[in-house]
Amino acid sequence: MPTETLSATLPGALESLVMAVLKEACERRLRLVTAESCTGGLLASTLTDVEGCAHAFERGFVTYSDAAKSEMLGVPLAIIDQWGAVSRQVACAMAQGALSASQGDIALAVTGFAGRGAPGDEPGLVHFALARRNRRIIHREEHFGDIGRGPVRLACLRVGLELLRSSIA
Repeated sequence: MPTETLSATLPGALESLVMAVLKEACERRLRLVTAESCTGGLLASTLTDVEGCAHAFERGFVTYSDAAKSEMLGVPLAIIDQWGAVSRQVACAMAQGALSASQGDIALAVTGFAGRGAPGDEPGLVHFALARRNRRIIHREEHFGDIGRGPVRLACLRVGLELLRSSIA
């Protein structure tokens, strides 16, 4: 069954990947959590868009601001101040915080620059972190380039789903 709301706009390969992630999570009775910044909830929206698979998604956090990352996920402001909101350290803290603040089994975090940030920021720089109970955190850094907010978000969706799928398998 395809995604319901996003089917008309989601590339076929991404839709297939969503279906594979949700099918495998359902089969293994794993609950997924997202902690999103630059994607603004796109991952959560996509993972809740397939009828009959809702039980695989536990919750999502959209933490666009530094304050939200700190308040909702427990990311210490000192880490954000030291490393910047778009960093390996913050992505890993977001993933661990999402796992701790939920009943999920796997948490995926994403933080980055979907478009142009402040002067000196790299457009398309995105950090992903995946935390799974009783396992080490996995980090992935991507440089999508200055391709625009929408294309960066879709690229983030692909990478995030790939990370989830490899963690579930």
